[in-house]
Amino acid sequence: MRRIPVVVAREPGGTPLGESIRRILLDSSTTHLEPISELLLYYASRHQNLTETILPALENGNWVLCDRYADASMAYQGYGRGIDLMTIEALNRISINCRMPDLTILIDVDPGLSLARARDRNSHRKVDEGRFEKEPLEFYNRVRQGYMKMAQKESSRFRIVDGNQSIDQVHQEILRIMDPLTEGYRAV
Repeated sequence: MRRIPVVVAREPGGTPLGESIRRILLDSSTTHLEPISELLLYYASRHQNLTETILPALENGNWVLCDRYADASMAYQGYGRGIDLMTIEALNRISINCRMPDLTILIDVDPGLSLARARDRNSHRKVDEGRFEKEPLEFYNRVRQGYMKMAQKESSRFRIVDGNQSIDQVHQEILRIMDPLTEGYRAV
């Protein structure tokens, strides 16, 4: 283990306002949410997270580990929902000033397996975050294709991890990816 100052963020969420937006976006009782409305809610949460959490953490010399970010909107709302990709790129310019991560770890999982895992995870939670799990498998195939296109286009930023492996194997692979980046930090 290395002693690296890390701030953990998530999307949607990460701030009090973002967590309120998260409840709207992920609750399975949210129905009839138009794709553009969904996209704008994600970007409202993202901008708040960026300004309240991510940028201050970076300015203080911390690493930021964020569960999802702008690539998720491109994949889910762009490729999955069919919103014009140029619209999403415009929102990236407006709301995050095109600030993208230095590294994106893409855990690539067979969409059917991913959906089964997510439904199982949600069945054990007290909080209802199952709205997306109501989507058909074809939606997840489009999302995966979108992620893979982004990873190919920006291969210097993306690292793909085989998510069909066990959690422990995925964890070990991520540690291998991170190891060169953590050199120079004092071991604990």
